[in-house]
Amino acid sequence: MAPVPDPKRDEATMKVPSKDPKKKDDKKEEDLSEEDLQLKQNLELYVERVQDPNHELQKAALESMRQEIRASTSSMTSVPKPLKFLRPHYGTLKEFHTKMVESDLKKMLADILSVLALTMSAEGERESLGYRLTGSEGDIGSWGHEYVRNLAGEIAEEYAMRQGEESSIKDIMELVQQIVAFHMKHNAETEAVDLLMDVEDLDLLLEHVDKTNFRRTCNYLTSAAKYLPGPDDMLVLDIAYMIYMKFAEYPNALQIALFLDNMQYVKQIFTSCTDLLRKKQFCYMISRHGITFELDSEMVADDVDREILQDIVNNTKLSEGYLTLARDIEVMEAKTPEDIYKAHLLDGRASSSASVDSARQNLAATFVNAFVNAGFGQDKLMTVPSDSTSGSTGNWLFKNKEHGKTSAAASLGMILLWDVDTGLAQLDKYFHSNDNPIIAGALLGVGIVNCGIKNDCDPALALLGEYIDKEDSSVRIGAIMGLGIAYAGSQNDQIRSSLSPILNDAKAPLDVIAFAALCLGMIYVGSCNEEVAQSIIFALMDRSEAELGDPLTRFLPLGLGLLYLGKQESVEATAEVSKTFNEKIRKYCDMTLLSCAYAGTGNVLKVQDLLGQCGEHLEKDEIHQGPAVIGLAMVAMSEELGLDMEIRSLERVLQYGEQNVRRAVPLALGLLCISNPKVNVMDTLSRLSHDTDSEVAMAAIISLGLIGAGTNNARIAGMLRNLSSYYYKDASLLFCVRIAQGFVHMGKGLLTLTPFHSERLLLSPTALAGIVTLLHACLDMKSIILGKYHYVLYFLVLAMQPRMMLTVDENLKPISVPVRVGQAVDVVGQAGRPKTITGFQTHSTPVLLAAGERAELATDKYIPLSPILEGFIILKENPDYREE
Repeated sequence: MAPVPDPKRDEATMKVPSKDPKKKDDKKEEDLSEEDLQLKQNLELYVERVQDPNHELQKAALESMRQEIRASTSSMTSVPKPLKFLRPHYGTLKEFHTKMVESDLKKMLADILSVLALTMSAEGERESLGYRLTGSEGDIGSWGHEYVRNLAGEIAEEYAMRQGEESSIKDIMELVQQIVAFHMKHNAETEAVDLLMDVEDLDLLLEHVDKTNFRRTCNYLTSAAKYLPGPDDMLVLDIAYMIYMKFAEYPNALQIALFLDNMQYVKQIFTSCTDLLRKKQFCYMISRHGITFELDSEMVADDVDREILQDIVNNTKLSEGYLTLARDIEVMEAKTPEDIYKAHLLDGRASSSASVDSARQNLAATFVNAFVNAGFGQDKLMTVPSDSTSGSTGNWLFKNKEHGKTSAAASLGMILLWDVDTGLAQLDKYFHSNDNPIIAGALLGVGIVNCGIKNDCDPALALLGEYIDKEDSSVRIGAIMGLGIAYAGSQNDQIRSSLSPILNDAKAPLDVIAFAALCLGMIYVGSCNEEVAQSIIFALMDRSEAELGDPLTRFLPLGLGLLYLGKQESVEATAEVSKTFNEKIRKYCDMTLLSCAYAGTGNVLKVQDLLGQCGEHLEKDEIHQGPAVIGLAMVAMSEELGLDMEIRSLERVLQYGEQNVRRAVPLALGLLCISNPKVNVMDTLSRLSHDTDSEVAMAAIISLGLIGAGTNNARIAGMLRNLSSYYYKDASLLFCVRIAQGFVHMGKGLLTLTPFHSERLLLSPTALAGIVTLLHACLDMKSIILGKYHYVLYFLVLAMQPRMMLTVDENLKPISVPVRVGQAVDVVGQAGRPKTITGFQTHSTPVLLAAGERAELATDKYIPLSPILEGFIILKENPDYREE
């Protein structure tokens, strides 16, 4: 016979949707095993006894109930039996609790009710938390993980509500302390961090982290920062920095300091660390990031040591390391443009037509030769010894027409990239020429050789400074651009005082002003420098209607934008001023400033703003949508998730956008996957490279080169070869195809253009500035790249970095050790010690790292001084190592 349904019990079971409570109860009784039946009867007995007036009985019953619940909550795969059987009595116990007088027993009952509320209370009532706060102050961990997690969730809701009402949160915070301590002890660092983010009190973490869990905690903090709105992201990284400093984990702390662009922090790391070898490793990390950094006596006391360290920061050893890599991989043999074009693989018609427009083809060959042999110090066109039978280098120079000679002379700088002494010696002969374009090229070449290499005697400034105010504008542009490339990111005031006057000089030609603004933007990239901003703003205001229509004018807003690269809100004052410009350039300036300021931040709201701009259907001559599309890529490129979403939204933009929007989409795709040839993007670009609109086709071809830059990707190389035969009659498109072929084989496959490094955490501002400049120039391909300003292509040198990992010993001499290289796996927040790479192969250093790859040492003989194996890594011998 069915038990008589008690109304309260019915009400409780009603919460569980069931067709008919009676039948369900019947079934339950039959299914229970003997143990379960026993337990159920015991619990019902305890519930009755709790309501007994006798205190002793009450206490015993509560104790027993507590024992039963605790014994079962240790594992939480299904709802624990006691909670299941006490379900019907929840209402009874709640009522009784309200009638009880204040006593320890009432608190004990509150504790039990708090646990029961875990499965019983309705959504959003936060009963579990309520009873917890009135209950005894005992240890919460003993009720099990699930209970603690549930409490944490309720605390977050309660906190948000109390903040709204501005009531006290002291009692919650005491509980938070307990929960965080519990989580940190039980390997649930991520949950502790989440809770503290919800209650806005991350400082608590510092007390609770210890040697065993600080790494996982900081990993979670740094990866969570990408998804937080400002200024929370910076606060989170600050905490991570402090934790790393607390445990003397300096290399990681340095990365975060560089990410925050906080030079005080960088100094603090140098002063806190006493080990000279580790300081050398920090210097390698700073030099890879490409910022100018002066060491002082506080950071390194000894003068000799300081000089050695400053040399590393100044990147003087880059050329040596790169050539070590080239010799190891055996690619020192110079390549000719023909080796890259591989015309013999195509059918007859394309290869025979090479004679068409030969100056344009020779110019293309100049660039291909420069990019492919970049940094190797030898090639077959420019550095041929003059006494050899093939004739002197002059021959190739004069196979180019006027402005073509500029690029040809500058290409010598590219071939001798990073090797300052040899470079200056070889370029010297061009300074004695009477031909202005050649002098201009030599000046630009000097800038390129010095790119990213700092030097105490400033050879570039000494050589180029005197040419800035010459008569001939091509020479002036050569000198200005050379300074911009050589001193990018250095914030050099001497150069500012010589370039600023050009901006407001009424007699200066527009192209000289445009390049001066752009190069000032590069030298002060991300510095928010007021004075430079003022000069560029005045230069923009002084332009006449006609000048604003000139394609080169777009470099003025870009120079202004670069000053605020990645600096978010700091741009707002300047953005307000830009609203007063002539309406021809106003929107363009707005988009450029917005996209530069939020570059690499992944800010979703800005992505929406920019998408809104791209979606508008406007007249033909509106130019501001181009930078908006490139801006989408700049903002979203910082993390994988945003990147994939952006590739998808660009597909939509392609389908529905106006012509001038479509022209910029390939460039945006090129930036999103730079030096990272993703198959889906490759296919989209391949489709667009046959587009009926030649501007779209050219942009797509250049972007194919960018996504494959320095990868030697065979599929892209094949596509470009086919395109060269498809467009064999169209000189402009063929020129683009050649340039793209040069990009794909850049540095014979040893270089990368990606501005990200240190496992995609850090974004090098100078590298991004170089790439973005090229993309803005490509928005008007015909007048800039295909016109007489093709040397804008050399701005890419700012982003060119060897994609190597080179291990050196304590005397900074290269040593070869076995390493495993494989696809990087994201292990943030995973339990245990998961493998960080998958599908690896073992090589001996130096090795090349492709996009998304990570290396780890395959031996215990050495200890790397940086946890992230990229670039130069100093290895220290492991004292505990024993040979087997």
